[in-house]
Amino acid sequence: MLQGKKILLGVSGSIAAYKAAALTRLLVKNGAIVKVVMTKAATHFITPLTLSTLSNNKVLTHLFEEDTWSNHVMLGRWADVMVIAPASCNTIAKMAHGICDNILQAIYLSATCKVMIAPAMDEDMWHHSSTKQNIEKLASFGNTIIPVANGFLASGLMGEGRMAEPEYIVDYLNQYFQDSNDLQGKTVLITAGPTQEAIDPVRYISNHSTGKMGIALATACYQRGATVTLVLGPTNEVVPPNTNIVRVVTAQQMMDACIHVFDKTDIAIMCAAVADYTPVHVATEKIKKSDQNLNIAFTKTPDILKHLGTIKKDHQILVGFALETNNENEYALLKLQQKNADFIVLNSMKDKDAGFGKDTNKITIFSKGGTVTSFETKTKEAVAHDIIHTILNH
Repeated sequence: MLQGKKILLGVSGSIAAYKAAALTRLLVKNGAIVKVVMTKAATHFITPLTLSTLSNNKVLTHLFEEDTWSNHVMLGRWADVMVIAPASCNTIAKMAHGICDNILQAIYLSATCKVMIAPAMDEDMWHHSSTKQNIEKLASFGNTIIPVANGFLASGLMGEGRMAEPEYIVDYLNQYFQDSNDLQGKTVLITAGPTQEAIDPVRYISNHSTGKMGIALATACYQRGATVTLVLGPTNEVVPPNTNIVRVVTAQQMMDACIHVFDKTDIAIMCAAVADYTPVHVATEKIKKSDQNLNIAFTKTPDILKHLGTIKKDHQILVGFALETNNENEYALLKLQQKNADFIVLNSMKDKDAGFGKDTNKITIFSKGGTVTSFETKTKEAVAHDIIHTILNH
């Protein structure tokens, strides 16, 4: 998929800059045309000569070289994709706040192409609140954040913040070019996150869902050209840009939001972990602790997937999720039949790398046509694309 594609590789000052050599080599080997731009700090970790030799193109390191101005505007228009790998904590902060003090920043700020960012830093820096805010800003601008890896870091610690391996980035690019616009003209409805059902003004019942899987699906659908509505329960996760976000709290609110847009939806993916029960009565004042046991009467919440299954038209595709702890396949098949869904995506709580809050997932997809497809453990971003592929093959 990379044959003839124009890739602009930005390299910033990080120990992970050594990976830029392998990444450049892999991109060229896959047929891409590669140009490289480096910050001054990056040249302390790897020489421009190395990347120039591997890319077969001159490497730019300064806006002004030998009294010649480097046309950063044209480079940002030349590329099909700009990949910044590694993107140091410092570079990410500059990008988020529009600081233009080197050629990499100048090209980024004037680029009209797709921009992908592969962060690289120590775990504490990666989890710092300021870094999180900067990543959120960059994502909100429409940039793609390539997930960091978990492994040995330059500090000697083990944890998150390690730059994605060159092979992963090449696969990521291949997937991007393969998937571009195959959902063009489609409208997609996705639910994500938990719902919260109030007991009193300060308490509620809910679950451990973070919404990561649904947000990954919304991002993937948008990247592939769809118009996306994301009905999102309470979560602190970064939301995808250029998506219609409808924030809700309760199961009834989520139901109402889905019904409002479902008629104009081509594909509906019900990924949210909706509370099954809600208190019959919500106390208007905080329930005080007493010596007596507390008994609360509950009633069922609306079954969103089942309702949409009863009103869906022939051209609409309905996808549900099932998170089970036992008899997984049996319950998933039963849900497929009872809800009139086209697909059920099964998660098992028995898989240690799947479930709430994890960055990875392992799924099995059951189709109305009787096919069962199992996938290996992958990042939730990759799982999202597997689900979309399965839907499109339908």
